Amino acid sequence: MGRKAKVYRKTRETEIEVTLDLDGTGKAAVELELGFLKHMITAFAQHGLLDLSVRASGDLEVDEHHLTEDLGLVIGEALNQALGDKKGLRRFGFASVPMDESLVETSLDFSGRPFLALELPKLPRRKGYFEFADAREFLRALAQAGRITLHVECRRGDNQHHILEALFKSLGRAVRQAVELEPRLKGRIPSTKGTL
Repeated sequence: MGRKAKVYRKTRETEIEVTLDLDGTGKAAVELELGFLKHMITAFAQHGLLDLSVRASGDLEVDEHHLTEDLGLVIGEALNQALGDKKGLRRFGFASVPMDESLVETSLDFSGRPFLALELPKLPRRKGYFEFADAREFLRALAQAGRITLHVECRRGDNQHHILEALFKSLGRAVRQAVELEPRLKGRIPSTKGTL
């Protein structure tokens, strides 16, 4: 079966289906009415070398929050399921991605202990645009459902588009590194506790 997962979630606010292959080539098929988030999820998959299929709809007449948060939950759950018992996993991932004036660094650990530390600059809100607050909700849900310790820091930047794109690309690259199998572990759990 490989390291794959399929997760479906339906509530009164959203309906989301995600299929994921950790050992993919970066093929993304994303059906999502939020154009910028679709762009970011595609970049995440491509830079993570994840084969990712997303079909997501929600109550956008209210706002973007429910769909953004629930998508983070479903992708996080898919990551957690696809990792299985985490035997042989590298576990930790780090990526630093520049995009023009912006530089974002992501460090993560598939530790089983969800946590998010996110540092983004204070920039003016842009009405009707995917905001830093939306990214925070997505990442919080991803870390929670994926059982990931996740630290993301914008080292510099003043263009929100560039910062968010560097963020999602660095997230993909850090995930890619962390989910790789380490042959020297010979199938052992990468923890002194013997479990993650």
